Amino acid sequence: MAASELARRRFDAVVPPNLDAAWSLAKALTGSRADAEDVVQDAAMRALAALETHEIEHPRAWFLTLTRNCALTLLKRRRPDVLGEDVEDMERAGALAACDLSANAEQAAIAADDAARLRTCFAALPLALREALALRVLQGLAYKEIAAAIGAPLGTVMSRLARARAGLAACMGGKD
Repeated sequence: MAASELARRRFDAVVPPNLDAAWSLAKALTGSRADAEDVVQDAAMRALAALETHEIEHPRAWFLTLTRNCALTLLKRRRPDVLGEDVEDMERAGALAACDLSANAEQAAIAADDAARLRTCFAALPLALREALALRVLQGLAYKEIAAAIGAPLGTVMSRLARARAGLAACMGGKD
């Protein structure tokens, strides 16, 4: 079944301008280039089908939400253990220590070898924290947009971002 001309116009206005952001989010969530490509392709196909009957008010947030949902579906199917992480358990275990991101930590993160460490620390965060941080830092979404994208209250978004930042700071601060 071919998409209508209207759906194709809507698709062209929504998807291509947001492909890089969607791929970046999918890569952050899945940790794999190949999986990110699969996720973005699935999201684009779903977008085309949805745009047949719907006009989207906030296209960037909508397409990133679609991408997120496709990534979570893929993760659930391929690696169900990833979705079982409990942020509260980690917090109780002391895995995420509160830390202040000082100018020294920021300067260290810019250095070439520290960039690799930052990527490793980001990948080590629980999925819920990586997701919130990727939407905020990598995609530039506002807190309310993140809340809408992940279907969580604003307070949860704020908490996850704080935990993600503290986790990164603790991980980055733990280097020799």
